[in-house]
Amino acid sequence: MGRALVAPFRALAGVSTRAIQSLPWIAGGGRPAVDVSERAMSLVPLWACVRILADSIASLPVQLYRRDGATRTPVSYVPQLLWQPAARDDLFQWLHKAVYSLALRGNAYGLVVQRDPMGYPIMIEWLNPDDVYVDELRPTLPVYYWQGVEVPRDDIVHIPWMVPPGRVVGLSPVQAFARTIGIGLAATEYGLSWFENGGTPPATMKNTQKTITRDESEEIRDRLMASIRSGKPLVYGADWDFTALSVSPEESQFIETMRLNASQIAAIYGVAPEMVGGDSGGSMTYANVEQQAINFVNFTLRPWMTLLESRLSQLMPGREFVKFNADALIRADTLSRYQAHKLALDGQWKIPNEVRALEDMPPVPWGDDPNPIPGAAPEPGPGQEDPEEGSPR
Repeated sequence: MGRALVAPFRALAGVSTRAIQSLPWIAGGGRPAVDVSERAMSLVPLWACVRILADSIASLPVQLYRRDGATRTPVSYVPQLLWQPAARDDLFQWLHKAVYSLALRGNAYGLVVQRDPMGYPIMIEWLNPDDVYVDELRPTLPVYYWQGVEVPRDDIVHIPWMVPPGRVVGLSPVQAFARTIGIGLAATEYGLSWFENGGTPPATMKNTQKTITRDESEEIRDRLMASIRSGKPLVYGADWDFTALSVSPEESQFIETMRLNASQIAAIYGVAPEMVGGDSGGSMTYANVEQQAINFVNFTLRPWMTLLESRLSQLMPGREFVKFNADALIRADTLSRYQAHKLALDGQWKIPNEVRALEDMPPVPWGDDPNPIPGAAPEPGPGQEDPEEGSPR
């Protein structure tokens, strides 16, 4: 396993000896955005959006199917790419890294480090987008460089998010909305300076008996602040008048600015504003919690799921393709869930064992019959003996 992982990295050194000394790194999704993205992740709404997307997608069950004309059949075995896709990552962590990279840089770049005997990838390591440069001069035949070394196109798995026509590299949302995110960063930094008493003086002290010099004023101020920070009692003469200043942050529009920015960042990622500290303009009730979950799957996660399903399916052999089970995120109450199961069984578009599997229950002998009689023995197949007659049917 170790040699199989190391060999492709070593082999890259012989692919091309052209060293890249100066490149337009912005075309590769990254150098100018490094500082912006790192600082942007300190912004709570943006961090929340990335976390929600990465956690939700990575936690979804993944199923492999085989397409046969208009029908699709679940595949019983699980390929290595869907359970141990990287040397140190399971499927959850692997998908989490991919969505994290897509959400922040607009691109996920994977390096194929191991293949099966038929040449299909079974291990892919996600690369830091800042280390990847894409030559888009010929969009139909892009050239990929990793850390200045050209990488064969077949060894790169590139998943872009939003791609303009005529381009290969996806847009980075942090770059595309740098001004909006910058407003949030500025508001956050202003809030920090405010609460650290950097915006306005926290108090005034006036001596009513004498006029003090500037040096004396600074010494008194330093002693006062030292006493406040240490939490020790402050002792001063009767001729001092101490007045604390209080200005509401609401008056400076700080809170409203942060709420507005949270809503804007949520709109960029298609996440409900109330999930990241924004304001949706309405109240949340028990009746629409389930509808909110459905909207989250349909309008937020579905495009991401489709993007990953499409690319992962291209890595599967033959007619096999990958699907996420989004129903795992929509947990209805017990009564509604059982009513839905009954409709599926009555309509005969699900069999009992399929319903039991959804409820984490073991199969039953009669559960593969679309119109079963609970407790009845299954019909014997050709060549099997009838238990009552004792002869083969």
